[in-house]
Amino acid sequence: MSDISASQLAHKNLRTSGILIALLGAILMSFDPIFIRFSGVSGFDTAFLFGLFTAISMPFFIQLRDKHGLIGTLKASGWPVLLSGILMLGSATALVLSIKNTSIANTFVILSISPALAAVFSRLFLGEVTRRATWIAIASVMIGISAVVSGSLGSGNLYGDALAFGAVTCLSLNQTLLRKYQYVSRMASVGMGGLFLAIVMFAFAAPSTFSLSTWVIMGLMGLFTAPFGRVMSQVATRYITTPEVGMILMMEAVFAPLFAFGFFGEVPPQTSFIGGAIILVTILAYALTSNRTQN
Repeated sequence: MSDISASQLAHKNLRTSGILIALLGAILMSFDPIFIRFSGVSGFDTAFLFGLFTAISMPFFIQLRDKHGLIGTLKASGWPVLLSGILMLGSATALVLSIKNTSIANTFVILSISPALAAVFSRLFLGEVTRRATWIAIASVMIGISAVVSGSLGSGNLYGDALAFGAVTCLSLNQTLLRKYQYVSRMASVGMGGLFLAIVMFAFAAPSTFSLSTWVIMGLMGLFTAPFGRVMSQVATRYITTPEVGMILMMEAVFAPLFAFGFFGEVPPQTSFIGGAIILVTILAYALTSNRTQN
């Protein structure tokens, strides 16, 4: 095998790994609404508990698995890990406040522009040109998201919508940052974001009123599924572009209703099935063809 062929094969394998890692992250984060529903606490309380448990779990796993230990990992990650944590704080805070001030449907539609926004930031800050096939897939995914939430659109307000845009801007900037500084520990980034979130949300939360079941349920979410879902989404930026990661993460809109049906027996409306099918087919087709065509 020639050096060029070996290099092309290695590139394809890395891209495939990136797609699968991002997909795993989307699946793990799709459990968030299930845990939140079972916990029975408000948005601010949810954000506080998620931040608290994430700030506990990530340092533990860093110390356990990284030969440099927690302090060495933070030093090696440098200032970008602090900025990443601040962007995570901005994204999470704006998202919680958005949901309180506009409809969830409006928030989801605005969040669906994440891949397109990431493409713009990647061009501005990284010089990466998004392929035509990726733009087509992004547009198709946005149509699918709109179909999923079409029955509830227009029931929000401008302030809440603006907060959702702030959340998606912070999210896309963070993905672009980590794409640029690939040496940054993803667990340290998520852990830092959790720490900042817990500190800020403590002012609005009421921990003394939480039941034991709330602590246990949110502990399962905050220690495992939620932070590692975000770690996976950030790890994927090492192998595929930030627009591609953002697009694959939109699979949450497919998985979350399925999990809601499994746990709560909630039957999604027909438009959700249509939109979910559009998203699923788009991402599967993109994943299968992206390694074979380079525009």
